[in-house]
Amino acid sequence: MKIQSQKDFYSGLMFTIVGGSFALGASSYQLGTGARMGPGYFPLILGVLLAVLGCAIAVKSMITPTPDGDKVGKFAWKPLFFIISANLVFGACIGGLPVIGLKPLGLIVGIYLLTYIASHAGDEHKFKEVAVLATILALLSYVAFIVLLKLQFPVWPAYFTA
Repeated sequence: MKIQSQKDFYSGLMFTIVGGSFALGASSYQLGTGARMGPGYFPLILGVLLAVLGCAIAVKSMITPTPDGDKVGKFAWKPLFFIISANLVFGACIGGLPVIGLKPLGLIVGIYLLTYIASHAGDEHKFKEVAVLATILALLSYVAFIVLLKLQFPVWPAYFTA
């Protein structure tokens, strides 16, 4: 069977692998029942659904003809690097890096750094717009997670509050 659309085939393959991995990882948690769900129930169901969806997309890519084969283009390394880096920096801001002695910098600093680093993934970067976006995200995150949901994690750098 010939692949008619490379983009759809590799997308379906990626969904299948990610969904299968989540389902496999979730199976080690307690599943419970439909009426009394355990911690692994929801990720298992989502993983299975994603894997099934991926299989359907991969099969469709071999059946539905496309004029040029929907070739897969080059990887966009720059956006990939900045988006992953932004998330890693945000995680380090929330949890700190005890290995190097960095204390948590908190939610607000993390959101500003996340927004600034991720903004470099695009073709143009306007500092003023990024600052406005980061401020809005920080305010909304503070209201949603700290005020409304009452989650317990550092909001400000540990250097200020300790």
